[in-house]
Formats: sequence, structure tokens, C-alpha cells
Amino acid sequence: MWPVIKAMILSSHSSGRPVNINSFISLGDSYSAGIGTPLPPSIKENACRQGNGAYPYLLALDLLPPNSTTNDTNTFQWLSCTGSTTADILSSPSTGNSSQTQIDTFTTFPHTPDFATLSIGGNDLGFFDVMNACVFRFYSFYSGTCEAALAASDAAIQSPEFELRLKLVLREILDKIRWEKHPDFFIAVTGYARFFDTLTEGCNNASLGVWWGGGGQGTKLTTEGAVEGVNAMFGRRGRRKVMFVDFDDMFKGHRFCEEGVEEPDYERQETWFFLPGGGDKNERNGTGGEDWKGMELLEDGSVLVHPERCLEGAERSGDWGERALCYMAIAKKRDPSLRLKEGMVGKNSMWYVPTYYGKTFHPRSLGHGAIRGKMYEVWREHGIVIEPRR
Repeated sequence: MWPVIKAMILSSHSSGRPVNINSFISLGDSYSAGIGTPLPPSIKENACRQGNGAYPYLLALDLLPPNSTTNDTNTFQWLSCTGSTTADILSSPSTGNSSQTQIDTFTTFPHTPDFATLSIGGNDLGFFDVMNACVFRFYSFYSGTCEAALAASDAAIQSPEFELRLKLVLREILDKIRWEKHPDFFIAVTGYARFFDTLTEGCNNASLGVWWGGGGQGTKLTTEGAVEGVNAMFGRRGRRKVMFVDFDDMFKGHRFCEEGVEEPDYERQETWFFLPGGGDKNERNGTGGEDWKGMELLEDGSVLVHPERCLEGAERSGDWGERALCYMAIAKKRDPSLRLKEGMVGKNSMWYVPTYYGKTFHPRSLGHGAIRGKMYEVWREHGIVIEPRR
């Protein structure tokens, strides 16, 4: 359990005078939104699927005064949203469109943020397509081949376009902060963690596919070049104002297919990634069990499971859960004989809210706690001193 703390920055390029952390912003995708992690029973999940186990929320609890962990003020601006791409972060041209990007939305008054966290890239680079084709086969026979999905993701990583967009995101954040007037401001960019322990043979004959039958068996993703490639790219971006937080090693021993584990193992608390419908374990109270919200059923007639109408909206949203549900609905319509595996389906209906599926392969609460810990470790390497709050 981390103590309640405050952060004081001793920056190598400043006078060395400690600076209190008064506010910060969190930008990015589902990895910093914390999809699937717990919320109090009285709070309904929002459209961005933010959960209070997410590492930005944990940082806010540690670094900011009490009652600062809401978006009521700009003390903690939590703009991370499930499904986001670099386009959802970059500032948009003034076209009269009422929708705003994350950079358009965050404010610098009355408090200029002291730092920003950023998680981005998975949706730009087709991580869902890889998970679908190689592992879960939500679209059954129509999911394509794992080799093709990996090749497409690798091509996106190798293309200069994504690296250019990442540079633009970082530049626009710094420009909006007016960093030259706030020399202590920095951006902490988080990468991704590899999902499988590839040193064991535990999953060689296992399937994480959602359907019974050949078209839905799925395969073990034995190579994870997409994660390694994007982390390497983020690492190259490190400089005085931008630090890369590579937490992949923190997940050693907590991936899928660890030694002696027969997958899918929904009860293993030491696995720090979600499976569809799997429970969570909160570091504060140690509870596990069923998914906190994901067991809710969609209303009859929901467009999310209408095979002829769901795809456009699901792909536009970028929400992994919406895409998974839509693909399953289309696959079921094309082949009514398809049956979801035990653990993927409830007693009365197969149509759960998207979080049930969308949280899959995202960190559970203990994983987010490890990311928070790695953040502090990297900050110390860059001259950030953390002291207990008195």
C-alpha cells in the first residue's frame, strides 16, 4: 500500500527549488482510462469507461489534496478515453464542430498542470485486430489470419506516419502549456506490456477463442512485436521534457500462460490482465470475484448487437467492447450454430455491456498499481523527489 504522498520536483534544468504538485492532466486511451477497474456502487460508468483503479486516478490520490480526484476543477483533468487514437488527442481545426479533442479540452486556468501522463498508440496500430485475429476470434471464421493482422500492425509501426503523429501530440501538449514559461512541466508517456509469457509451453494447446468449434478456437499469440515495436518508438522520444515509462518488466510473472497455469484461468488473481468477464482484485481491499459492472445485459434491440447496423458505429467509436459485440453478432447471424464458450455467456443472454469484452487484455487494478509504481521509479531517475505528506 502506497503512503499518501506529495511530489516535489527537483529538476536538473531548474534552480533546484522544490515545486509542489498542484494539478496534472491524463491524456490517452483505455490503458489510462482504466476500463474494467472498480467504481463505487453509486457511480455509473461513463462513456470513456474510466475506472478508479486506473494509474492516473491512483496518482491523483497520492499527489493531490483530498477531494481533488474529480473533474469538477482542473486540479485533476482526466481526459483519457477508451477507443482514443492520436486523432482524438491532436487539436482540431476551427470548423464549428462542437466535438473537442483532448488537447482542445484541457485547461490551464486557474492552475497550469505540473505534468501530463499520456498513453496512446494501441488503437492507431491495430491492437484490437491482432487480438481478434490471433486470440479471441470474435468474428469467427471471418476474423482473418493472425499473420495478416500482425503484418498490418508491423507495417503501421514501421510507417513514418505514426511517429510523426506522436511528435505532433507531444508538441501540441507542450505548446498549450506554454512550456517555456513553465520549465518544470513534463510529459510521462507510458507504453504497453506484453500479454504472454512466451518462455513457457503452458498455452501451446490452449485456446482463448470465444466460440466453440474450429472457426473460433483462436491461437496463442507467440510473438508480440507490436508491443515491443511501439515501446521502442516511445523510448526514442525521450528527452528533457518527455520521459518514457516502460512498465513491461513489471508484468513478469503476471502475464497469461505463466508456468503451471492452464489458460483461460479466470480465478488467477496474479494475472494482471483481464479476460472477458473475469473479475478484478483491488489493491486496497483485496477483493476479487465477478466483474463489477460488466455483467449488465444490453437492452433488447440494442444497435450494438444488431448485425446489420452495428459495425459503422462500433468502428467509429474505437471501443474494443463495441467492436467485439458487433463482430459476434454478425458471426452469429451468418452461422446460427455458433456457441459461445462457458464463461463467455450468461444464463439468459449473450449480450453483455461492452465493458465485459472491451476490458479484455487491459490491466487489472494490480497491474495499474504496478504502472503507478514504475512511474515513481522513472521520476526518481529524472530528479523527482517524493516525500510523505505531513
